Amino acid sequence: MASTTTREYTTAATTRLARTRALSIGGAVIAAVAVWIIAVPLLGLHLIVRFGNGSPETVGVDFVVGASLIASLVGWGLLAMLERRTSRACTIWTAIAIAVLLVSLSLPLTAGTTASTKAVLAMMHVAAAAVLIPGLRGDLRPRA
Repeated sequence: MASTTTREYTTAATTRLARTRALSIGGAVIAAVAVWIIAVPLLGLHLIVRFGNGSPETVGVDFVVGASLIASLVGWGLLAMLERRTSRACTIWTAIAIAVLLVSLSLPLTAGTTASTKAVLAMMHVAAAAVLIPGLRGDLRPRA
């Protein structure tokens, strides 16, 4: 009987954790899009980036959704892999996630063509990370 109870708890906790993490990914995308909505349609800013010697490109909501979704899913995949390989997965993943956030901030600083573009793109990165990092860490403790 104990194995059934343990299995039911594990299944329920795993399902709850997966749901929390999926919602966190959605929340990270929404956070980045919210920054874009405030900056572009509401404030009238034009987010223009240039990579190297390439031509300037406008950052549209489609790019914001795609980039934040892909980065979030990669983060979840890395966490899932670490959870299978080490008992310190959460700590290792959090350190990696913060390091990736810091490195990712170099992209707006180098590719943004104006100070306002650089600031808005940096805010998008921070907003998405602020939702994603605590959300993917999750919580497997039983609920009372």
